[in-house]
Amino acid sequence: MPEVAVAGFAQAPNVRETAGTTNGVEMLVPILAEVFAATGLSKQDIGFWCSGSSDYLAGRAFSFIAAVDAIGAFPPIHESHVEMDAAWALYEAWLKIRTGEAETALVYGFGKASAGQLRRVLALQLDPYVLAPLWPDSLGIAGLQARLGLEAGLWSEKDLAEVAARCRADAVGNPAAQLSGTVDAAELLDTPYVADPLRAHDIAPITDGAAVLVLASAERARDLVDRPAILTGIEHRVDSPALGSRDLTRSPSTESAARALDLDGVELAELHAPFTHQELILRRALDLGADARINPSGGALTGNPMFSAGLARIGEAATRIHRGEAGKALAHATSGPALQQNLLAVLEAR
Repeated sequence: MPEVAVAGFAQAPNVRETAGTTNGVEMLVPILAEVFAATGLSKQDIGFWCSGSSDYLAGRAFSFIAAVDAIGAFPPIHESHVEMDAAWALYEAWLKIRTGEAETALVYGFGKASAGQLRRVLALQLDPYVLAPLWPDSLGIAGLQARLGLEAGLWSEKDLAEVAARCRADAVGNPAAQLSGTVDAAELLDTPYVADPLRAHDIAPITDGAAVLVLASAERARDLVDRPAILTGIEHRVDSPALGSRDLTRSPSTESAARALDLDGVELAELHAPFTHQELILRRALDLGADARINPSGGALTGNPMFSAGLARIGEAATRIHRGEAGKALAHATSGPALQQNLLAVLEAR
């Protein structure tokens, strides 16, 4: 089976609100042009297309079909879609190339979270019999998770503020970041609670955004980029949707996925942690070396476009390999409440 590599990546600026439609076309067209220019490919060179988005977020049925306007449906294309973060669309595209059904693939994800009330929209993913009728919003659930960790002595509010401060400082060099800058953790602790014990800096901002990523067989990728990022392993797992049946201070699905991969020598990790305490949970689950750099792009805390933030973590990790800044990197994507579903991808330069 052929190895698969990331050959190109582009993302739209992460912003609080865009004037475009909820189908993502306005965000996708410029970054599709960017990734085609960088790789020298054209639409006709893509063997398989796969996207990630959500009709619930868009507020209308088949919004992903409208997004095809950005890529063009004629001449006929081979296209698919997943109703979740585009990191899972990447998994489908990875399989297409591994099985020899395509040599190249383009994966894209988009989300316009500003169009509705995200906290309430995300409540629709909860168990429809027990949890959803109570309408616990996403920030409330995350606050409960953070509180459990505080009471168990796993982290402090100062630890959470330090995560936020580090992410914003790292995002200074990321032109796509929504939030960036140097801030003192002590100053952050003087701000009011949003969902006790979480403050605004502990919560990823509402973000509109999109991302595209080009996959190719390793042989083909060497014609497209000087230093391809080979996907040497992908694993994804899921925990119970019943929040009361699992220990929310851990991420067993991440731990299980990590055990199935070779993480020795990982130099950096891009973790999709929409809340500061979730980065700490993921770091414990992954047990990376002390010298591994975490979220050099700033991570989701500096810009969290729904349904493309996980794909962007893979793209950011691959870009570091393309530029020669790392030889081995780990990318993580999550979906669902309280880190319910988790995907890990290992990328290497070869």
